[in-house]
Formats: sequence, structure tokens, C-alpha cells
Amino acid sequence: MDKRNLNWITWAVLAVAVVLVALMLGGSLNRTAHISLPPSDLPRDPAAEDSGDSTGVTVVEITPETVQAAIASLSRPENYGRSMTIEYLWDGGGGSQELYTIVRGAWTRVDRGLPDGNTRISVTNGETTYIWYGYGQDAAVTILPAGEFSADVEQSIPTYEDILDLPTESILLADYRPLDTLTCIYVETAADEAGYITRYWVSVENGLLVQAERLLGETAVYRMTSLYVDQTEYDASRFTLPDGTVLLEEDGAETMEPMH
Repeated sequence: MDKRNLNWITWAVLAVAVVLVALMLGGSLNRTAHISLPPSDLPRDPAAEDSGDSTGVTVVEITPETVQAAIASLSRPENYGRSMTIEYLWDGGGGSQELYTIVRGAWTRVDRGLPDGNTRISVTNGETTYIWYGYGQDAAVTILPAGEFSADVEQSIPTYEDILDLPTESILLADYRPLDTLTCIYVETAADEAGYITRYWVSVENGLLVQAERLLGETAVYRMTSLYVDQTEYDASRFTLPDGTVLLEEDGAETMEPMH
């Protein structure tokens, strides 16, 4: 068997393994029952073809040409919570922030730890953003139109659109890669005019961006990491302003009536 055939078989086995992992972990997610990826000429393992699998999963080879369509086919869970670490790095030092994000439908809450020990809390539905500091009932709330500040921007993380809007020629690498216990679609851009390279890891199990890095040359200047997702539907108390105003009722409807 020549080296070229051996490489194709290796890729086929890897692709089948990715699908098996996605199927095993996907059963607990509030999302579609399978991941449909764009068609490809990726060879199939004959044993897998004979297994009678009728899940409708399409296995594809991830390349710079196919990766945007593959990521566009993923869907995020409607309800979840997760912690993440945001690191900002520079010569001779760096800093980090710990965030906890809760998503329920259109609403996103972000609790961001600040260097002074305080906590910045933001709640947004994509139309209106509420911001306050600390957990006291007398905390002052600033109300702003969400505008360009999406839930992802509130979390200081890249968005799906950042990947989907990339010119194909700017995608240097794209493939499947393991990250801790996750299987991810990996995307790496070529250096832009300023010399920056961006790397993305998108989980095939839950469709979320779980790690991202921005590098200047070979030096990381930004890193986001969030590997664990809690598939909990958090109650309306997490979307309540300090004065008791409930933004989200238990049935998912929005309200602005203060609690008594």
C-alpha cells in the first residue's frame, strides 16, 4: 500500500471517530439530533458504510474551502451556562478576566470579574443591554441600546460571523483537532497586513467557540478558553435587575414589571 492511500485511510478513520464522538455527546444537547456537514469526496471506512447507520450524518473533510459551510451548519444550544477565561498578553506581562455566561433563548447574561474585585454584570437580548456593578439591590443600572454590541462582544469573544466572513483565501489551515476532551473544527488565518494571525476552535459537540487565540507573529496577545458547558435552563432570577424587575418570565416571555 503506497503512502498516499495510507494517508487517505488515516483521514477516513479520523473522520469516522469525529462522528462517533459527536453522536455520543450530542444526545444530551438541546440542538438538532445530528450535524450535517457539506458533501465531500472524503473516503469512507468500509466497515462504517456496512454498519447500517441511518442518522443522516454526513462526514466531510474539513479544508479551507469547506470549513465555513461546515461551521455554518452547526447550531448553538438555546440554553446553557459556561465559565471562560479571557487573557490579554504583552511583552513582560499580561492580565486575565474570568467570566460566567448564562444563555436562555435570546437573553445572555455575563458576570465579569474585574481587577479591583468587583463584578460587572450585563444582560442583553440583542436589542437592549442592562449593565450594573456588584450584587447589591441598590446597584445603579445603565440601560443602553444593544446596537453593534452583540452578546459575543459583551463576552469579549469572536463571533461566528468573524469566521464566516473571512475571505476563503485568508484561511491558511482548517481541519479537525482534539482539544482536551472535545473534538473541534480548527481554523487558522494567514497573517493580516498588521501581522496578526487568529486561531479558532469550534466544538462539533455543541457548536460553541471553545477557544480562540490572536497572535502577532508567533507571540500570543489574546486567548479565550471555555471548555465546559452546563446544559442548564436557568430560571428568570438570573435575568432580574437589582431592583427586582424581571426581564424574563419562566415561560420565556419578556416582562418589565417589578417584583413585589
